Amino acid sequence: METRPPPSTPVTPPVDLEEKLRHLPVDARAAFRRFRAEGKAADLDPVILAILEDFIPKKTGLALAGLPGDTPLMDGLGFDSLAITEIVFLAEDLFGISISNEEILKVRTIDDLRHFIRRKIAAKTGH
Repeated sequence: METRPPPSTPVTPPVDLEEKLRHLPVDARAAFRRFRAEGKAADLDPVILAILEDFIPKKTGLALAGLPGDTPLMDGLGFDSLAITEIVFLAEDLFGISISNEEILKVRTIDDLRHFIRRKIAAKTGH
């Protein structure tokens, strides 16, 4: 059984995760640490959106958080299969989940990705 430190104790991810997080905005890194410490699903959204913004091929000039959740990843934001693959690899590494090609093919929008990652983590942790 995994024990978690008290909420007041800062949780620093292992060095290899820190390396993967380094290019994400400060608020996304802080949200990731909160998620690891407290397990609150709401802390996932800033991380997921930051990952998307990091790999977005078309720079919209708008923060993804300001776009509707039904914005298509491929047609609306210009993601291609390579960018989606990079997102999958990073999500698998950060969250300790496994994502199959068949599963990711069903993810079409920003909200699809958010809900999908939340479900995968919930299945892994039993929450």
